[in-house]
Amino acid sequence: MTTQDFIQIILFFAVLIGLTPILGNFMFKVFTGSKHLMSPLFGWLEKLTYKFSGIDPDEETNWKSYTFNMLTFNFIGFIFVFFIQLFQAQLPLNPANLPNVSWHSAFNTAVSFMTNTNWQGYSGETTLSYFVQMIGLTVQNFVSAATGIAVLLALIRGLARKTTNKLGNFWTDLTRSTLYVLLPLSILFAVVLVGQGVVQNFKTYDTAQTLQGVSQVIPMGPAASQIAIKQLGTNGGGFFNANSAHPFENPTPFSNFLEMLALLLIPAALTFTYGKMVGSTRQGWTIFKAMLILLVIGLTISLYAEYSTNPIFGNLHLMEGKETRFGITNSVLWATATSAASNGSVNAMHDSLSPLAGMVAMINLMLGEIIFGGVGAGLYGMVIFIIVTVFIAGLMVGRTPEYLGKKIQKFEVQMAIIAVLAPNVVILLFAAWASVCSPGLTSLNNSGPHGLSEILYAYASAAGNNGSAFAGLNANTVFYNLTIGIGMLIGRFGIILPVMAIAGSMAKKNITPTSAGTFQTDNWLFIGLLIAVILIVGGLTHFPALSLGPIVEHLLMNNGITF
Repeated sequence: MTTQDFIQIILFFAVLIGLTPILGNFMFKVFTGSKHLMSPLFGWLEKLTYKFSGIDPDEETNWKSYTFNMLTFNFIGFIFVFFIQLFQAQLPLNPANLPNVSWHSAFNTAVSFMTNTNWQGYSGETTLSYFVQMIGLTVQNFVSAATGIAVLLALIRGLARKTTNKLGNFWTDLTRSTLYVLLPLSILFAVVLVGQGVVQNFKTYDTAQTLQGVSQVIPMGPAASQIAIKQLGTNGGGFFNANSAHPFENPTPFSNFLEMLALLLIPAALTFTYGKMVGSTRQGWTIFKAMLILLVIGLTISLYAEYSTNPIFGNLHLMEGKETRFGITNSVLWATATSAASNGSVNAMHDSLSPLAGMVAMINLMLGEIIFGGVGAGLYGMVIFIIVTVFIAGLMVGRTPEYLGKKIQKFEVQMAIIAVLAPNVVILLFAAWASVCSPGLTSLNNSGPHGLSEILYAYASAAGNNGSAFAGLNANTVFYNLTIGIGMLIGRFGIILPVMAIAGSMAKKNITPTSAGTFQTDNWLFIGLLIAVILIVGGLTHFPALSLGPIVEHLLMNNGITF
């Protein structure tokens, strides 16, 4: 690594830390109904939305009604995206005359974008029309991210309020998240990306002559608008198949830096918002520190692995699969951040990462996407681990566990365990099935432990609602489209439903005043305990599978064997 690489990494984290309280405080004002910077610009549109929809923004609901509204809205989005793919050829804005999408791919894509996963088993520029990309996928990029924020807000209210069953209004939270946070940031970011050279047009595809005299089709389209929200909303689905390794999606080093920053910006800022809303910014910074430490540990291991030399590669650093414009450091930083942020966008192919770097990305997914994670989703996933950690700490000292002055009892622990286990069941059971059946094995690009890693990564990406892939697996088959689609549903709602139940249960409880015997959850001791619980749970659950995949591949590669 060069000095420039170190400077860029330090700058990246410095900017992220600096923007966290600024954006976090803004979102606190938005979600508490206070006046803020965007009120004069979009306040009228918020009121018009409520009036048009017949919504009373001040009417609050209990957790069951809140959850029902959320599920209904998401189901309608799924149905819409599913059917516009099936009838794509008959719809407008299809200059390439792309045919209708197969039913199983349409199902997978509709589930994927509804759950904020954005897994794509196809090439965007050769499969989906401009109409589907904009009206279907881009819209879901906004509302799926807003759904994650809304669930987090309901959980925060459940933790912060006392003796009530009211958790807010889903429609209000959805509207404010979209209008005041996601939309303004996306508009600003899209304009900057266009200025950097990202395409944004409705032209038909161009044809160019290469130096060898061969005709090459150059895809066009409204890319910048989708790329802006896919990064900010931790969506990740690329307008082009090569994703952010494509020069039309990511043309310059500056666009690369901004797109990487956008991966973590809102999830990081939400930790500050969380602290403000529960009445203690120390609690928010505690969560931020735990997330940051896990991210830095993963990045360090990945950089070490990618810069290590091996005789089998001519004692050179690993440039296979990397974008030569950006180099190894930018590729590794992006891979670590995108797998931690539940984003899934890539600027290098994860299939070509060294076994240890690939394992780090995989572990980020397997831990439940709680290292910043998806917008909203990462933070409520981390709160689940906090509940487990507080419960374990209570067992150690013989006290009833408490968090934010509220007792953690049997019901909350049961729901937390369900939320922790749900994605892990998807990963291990579906990966085991795919590893022994013909439909699963025929899609592999590699044999041996690397082939297992491709399968493990695919289901970890689905269960974590990440959307990235090792890119060595042909997942656009009936088997993978259906199993990965089911995995994405479980990975999303198998966590949301327990989280909402916890929110409803905690809201009814009173708040116990802090005393000398209160277990502190805002200091370095708790950060260390929280990180230990996260790693132990992930290690115990997935270490056997990782041993058969990336770990054994690393050992074999050191002995001159590749796959």
